[in-house]
Amino acid sequence: MKRLAAAILVIAFHSSALAGEIEGRKAFEPCLSCHSMEPEFVGLPGPSLSGLIGRRVGGDPKFDYSPVLRTANEEGQVWSPALLETFLKDPEGMFPGMWMSYPGIRDPRERAALVRYITAPDN
Repeated sequence: MKRLAAAILVIAFHSSALAGEIEGRKAFEPCLSCHSMEPEFVGLPGPSLSGLIGRRVGGDPKFDYSPVLRTANEEGQVWSPALLETFLKDPEGMFPGMWMSYPGIRDPRERAALVRYITAPDN
């Protein structure tokens, strides 16, 4: 009986993790027109978001950022999950004049799923 309960817990955990990943991927779909999660992917209007956490804002040397993001870089701002959450809620409020046209995500659940997806260790 204990083995069955443990197996059910493992299945529930994996199902929940899979559902969370699917929810995060779905939340990332609108971002795909400008961004990739592939580390070396270039040619899109926005930089790769692979390895974003711990990277300086406006810190991809292969990308030409808007002046407000270059200023954030010069000030030493670094992407963290909390900073990403704030950004995704109100990008223009966080970085007024940013070239990226993006309204943000109002739904806290969808925003949290996207943050988890972008910050996942394999991303």
